[in-house]
Amino acid sequence: MSDSQQPKWEEPGQPQPGQRPRRRRWIWWALAALVVLIIAIVLAIPRGDNGSITPDPVETPTPSEPAPPQEPAPPQQEEAPAPETETESPEEDEETRERRDLVQFTIDDRSVSGFTSIWVTWTITNHSSEKSDYRWDWEAVAPNGDRLANSTEFVSDVQPGQTAKGETPTTLDTTNVELNVTDFDRTASP
Repeated sequence: MSDSQQPKWEEPGQPQPGQRPRRRRWIWWALAALVVLIIAIVLAIPRGDNGSITPDPVETPTPSEPAPPQEPAPPQQEEAPAPETETESPEEDEETRERRDLVQFTIDDRSVSGFTSIWVTWTITNHSSEKSDYRWDWEAVAPNGDRLANSTEFVSDVQPGQTAKGETPTTLDTTNVELNVTDFDRTASP
């Protein structure tokens, strides 16, 4: 046999002259399928009218019969204490004035679609004549007396007469709790 008659052996995986490699074509088809899949997932996510992923609130039809009266909800707001009599000591009077700066401290249930999200919201108004920092400890107590959560809140650099609002997420699973402020402190800002 002469050299021209002997079969030529090629390395495996090397394309024949004039042929495109098949592996590259497979990769392009896989990438195209992946892009189509991503676009389909993005389009399948429900969106509200406002463009957010959070669903719009569902309007419930008004019932033809009035609903039975519900039990009043337990208090969910810690109110500032009322001014006490003039028999208070000067130290107690100062604490009462400071505590009055915490205008509102409430629970806010932001749970959506079965995901629990309960926050505490607060409003501080500086009634003093100097820039102030605030720190207070709070607890959430269940109707049976168990403490379900506790934390500390901080607000800094509140100018005289200024109102500051804030919010903090909690680990609570229910809003059926009583909020108690266990310690409150106002100090002059440096």
